[in-house]
Amino acid sequence: MGHREDICAAMVALVETGLNRGASGNVSLRDGATMLITPSGVPPRQIRPEDIAVMPLAGSGDWDGPLAPSVEWRFHRDILNRRPEIQAVVHTHAPWSTALAVARKPIPAVHYMIAAFGGTEIRCSDYATYGTPALSEAVLAAMEGSRACLMANHGMVVGGNSISNALWLANELEALAHQYFHSLLIGGPHLLTDDQIAETARGFASYGVRVKGAKP
Repeated sequence: MGHREDICAAMVALVETGLNRGASGNVSLRDGATMLITPSGVPPRQIRPEDIAVMPLAGSGDWDGPLAPSVEWRFHRDILNRRPEIQAVVHTHAPWSTALAVARKPIPAVHYMIAAFGGTEIRCSDYATYGTPALSEAVLAAMEGSRACLMANHGMVVGGNSISNALWLANELEALAHQYFHSLLIGGPHLLTDDQIAETARGFASYGVRVKGAKP
């Protein structure tokens, strides 16, 4: 599949896994000096590859395509500009992440998988109205040194090195939110130390599918 088809498939996957409902959420992908991003207000299964908008990363809102880009294009563009290692951005209104975002509770080191995001905490951003420059700045601040953040009274956003990686991180973040939420109901979690998370992060560097006989 091409980039546009990948984005369409990602939006459907977010609905199928319960991370989005209706026409909520959006996906973007770096494409050279431009950003491909989902259109505004279209249910995922109705988005066609040709509906994906193209926006210059150096631009101020110009776009090309039959449909207007997501109203959240600013923080997608700004993340891709500020974080060159990030290739794809996924934003969802996933229920457990959003529940914590509504309570403005960051996720501490409740599980070793938090190491996948590059730190020991998933921060919650300050609140700002959707689609505004203020929201973009709040998200960038909360994501500093991390691949994700919760968005106060809104949802979550993750940045990955590919669309598949960003989808994986979105699902992992929702799992962490689910675990943390329920641990609070039974007395609260026992947190892992910074050293324990750092050890996990080092292990992740060589984690993955390995072929017999291949060097680690």
